[in-house]
Amino acid sequence: MPITSSLRAPLDRKTWEFMTPAPVTTAAGMFIIQGDTVRRIAMLVASATVQYLYYIDQDAWEQIATVTLGGTFGAGACGDWSPLGPSGTATAGSTTSMTTNLTIPRSLAGYTIRITAGTGAGQEAVITRNTTGANAVFTFAALGTGLDNTSVYVILSGRFYVYNAGTASATSFQYYDFATNTWTARSVTSAPATFATDGRMVILKGVSIATGTATSGGASTLTNSGKSWTGSQWINYQVRITAGTGAGQVRTISANTGTVLTVSSAWTIVPDATSVYAIETNTDHAYLMGNNAVTLYRYSLSGNSWSTLTPGAARAAAPGLGASLLMIESQAHYDWTNESAIINGRRLYSFRGGAGAVLDYYDVAANTWVSGVTYGGSQETFTTGTSFADLGGYLYIMKEATGRFFRFSPSDNELIPWSTLLYTQGAALLGNRMFGLSYTDTATLRWVYVMRNTGTELFRCMVI
Repeated sequence: MPITSSLRAPLDRKTWEFMTPAPVTTAAGMFIIQGDTVRRIAMLVASATVQYLYYIDQDAWEQIATVTLGGTFGAGACGDWSPLGPSGTATAGSTTSMTTNLTIPRSLAGYTIRITAGTGAGQEAVITRNTTGANAVFTFAALGTGLDNTSVYVILSGRFYVYNAGTASATSFQYYDFATNTWTARSVTSAPATFATDGRMVILKGVSIATGTATSGGASTLTNSGKSWTGSQWINYQVRITAGTGAGQVRTISANTGTVLTVSSAWTIVPDATSVYAIETNTDHAYLMGNNAVTLYRYSLSGNSWSTLTPGAARAAAPGLGASLLMIESQAHYDWTNESAIINGRRLYSFRGGAGAVLDYYDVAANTWVSGVTYGGSQETFTTGTSFADLGGYLYIMKEATGRFFRFSPSDNELIPWSTLLYTQGAALLGNRMFGLSYTDTATLRWVYVMRNTGTELFRCMVI
């Protein structure tokens, strides 16, 4: 039966619901990572050795394969989710199946396999079932081109990246791969040597911002002569060839004119007038902020390497306790979706925290900070205990341990009161423990989830 919603803000009051409590009481540094939209899973990082998955559909918690994170768990611990799961080259395939060398312990039905190179490049398939154990075989609806042992794939089942606080060690930064139920340590070379005040990480999700068909291509370029882009607006986005010549290839955009995209590394197969493309937020980029410093770091998922960004304009002051860092990738407002002067996927918004009411944003394409943004409703301040979530193009904020919630609209540039959770909070804690959920049938329903400061309670409230 199709879902409908006839809720009206002047008539229907927001109601907070008790969900299943977490298995542990929240403490300093604990945080929740919002995960995928297929299984609808979030991760609670409770300590350096204990992590749980929260299955939203089941409203239930599961402790996962344990890992010991290097460093010292507490203030500064943070993380985010990437849509990219395990990848590799198939060992065999057909129009309806693909054999891998992966060891898979669970069903991945519903997740997507994307073929990035080799036979069948550019095709995508939703998994209908898979074998478990070694050399997993995935089955899906018939593809137009059968796969074989040259087909390079990535499974979009996701990974949770966790960056621990304290002094960096070889195991401070790790990801949990949902498909394989394994943890893998990543590089901390050129990352902060210590991270122990407060922190936030954002990984871009590969949201499609614009699509089209090329009119020509070059060794490191893609041209669409019908466009009128603003120069340099697409820098640090990615372009993916989804069909036609060169399908499956993904490259970071290093420059653009009104009609030409230049990519950071040469194409393996040069696009031409048959090449269909999508410009997306860059799934290879993660951003790390905090530690009571203006420094912004960027991590390359594919290169497993960190770089310290040098913005054209530095942030005016360091983020303090309870600061935010969130990317708006799909704001519906025309000014944000205007392909000739794009804003969607371009700004990392950061309330500065530290008991202040200052808002800054980082411009990803221009590599610069805009500090002290003037916005409506700027009298409210935020500090320790504040949590944030992005949902439906808005930023939702729980102010410290007050139970008062606000909503910030980037397109309207306004902060307004949104709701109040009347259940008493415990002591205010550092660590982001909010996330959002969207469910779409014929209508889209959205909920904001939050864990109580110093408690086990989990609540949610439907957005009206």
